[in-house]
Amino acid sequence: MELKQLIGRIEPLDERAMSAAQHRQNTLTKPPGSLGRLETLSIQLAGMRGQERPKFKHKAVIVMAADHGVTAEGVSAYPAEVTPQMVQNFLHGGAAINALARTAGARVVVVDMGVAAELPPHAGLISRKIGLGTANIARSPAMSQEQALQSVLAGAEVVLDESRKGLDVVALGDMGIGNTTPSAAVACAILGTAPEAIVGRGTGVDEAGLLRKRRVVQQALDVNRPNPHDGLDVLAKVGGFEIGGLVGVIIAAAGRRIPVVLDGFITTAAALIAVQLAPGVRPYLIASHCSEEEGHGRMLAHLKVQPLFNYGLRLGEGSGAALALPVIEAAARVLDEMATFAEAGVSGQ
Repeated sequence: MELKQLIGRIEPLDERAMSAAQHRQNTLTKPPGSLGRLETLSIQLAGMRGQERPKFKHKAVIVMAADHGVTAEGVSAYPAEVTPQMVQNFLHGGAAINALARTAGARVVVVDMGVAAELPPHAGLISRKIGLGTANIARSPAMSQEQALQSVLAGAEVVLDESRKGLDVVALGDMGIGNTTPSAAVACAILGTAPEAIVGRGTGVDEAGLLRKRRVVQQALDVNRPNPHDGLDVLAKVGGFEIGGLVGVIIAAAGRRIPVVLDGFITTAAALIAVQLAPGVRPYLIASHCSEEEGHGRMLAHLKVQPLFNYGLRLGEGSGAALALPVIEAAARVLDEMATFAEAGVSGQ
């Protein structure tokens, strides 16, 4: 499997399916447009799936986990040891994402992309480990170009494997202490924006920590000089293994007409890289929410995607994306299960 082949499989949204969905929406037992974004979302979903009346029975939250050498710069309120501990929590069903995924009727797929510890085998853990965490981006590139490509292809493989089990929509999640710092560096590189406009408090650093984090992001950009027109270069120089994995998930999912639900800051950084590499993925992106993290709104605006809600979330893990899954299914069910005026014997306008 090559990246070029994955990108080549991405097709535009199906205009025929969208037109048919629009026609059906206009004949359902309600005033046209009265369900607002549920209607427009249902039409977008029809175009993504290539089906007039798409159904979403098989839902998954893919949580990519990895560590980051930049934590040595004091950019997180939590120690790096928390990453493997939280992975274990995911596997035992005790994290927020587990509760939210159960609510949405979605399976949680946990992937070790580069946790800086050897995790014990577990039936629910997929190992695609590229390395024991990235290098410190404030001092050197996060990874080699080869590792960057490897991480993207590994993420794509996870989607291909999961699609064999049934996959109608994929929600993105992440885990990695310190990962808002490389994500901010990715955003600054691609958007051409200063750290002050992007970098936030992440896990909750204080004012001194925020200033330090901004300096670290600027230092990472100065030291590595990522090429904003080369997504793999940005990933290799200032990204993370789980970010690369998420890039692969996005590209492979779009190539299989599977809608991709973004979570917060980290998954949106991955989307920035994915769109840079494969512009055709953009129509397959659904933004679940706008994070409390500084700069997330700017990233979503750059991608030209409008979040479904804003609940003040800043956890990650795929929490916002999982919350969006019932809304997505509701939009599809309205399109599929509501009766038309003719079917219901109701007088239309």
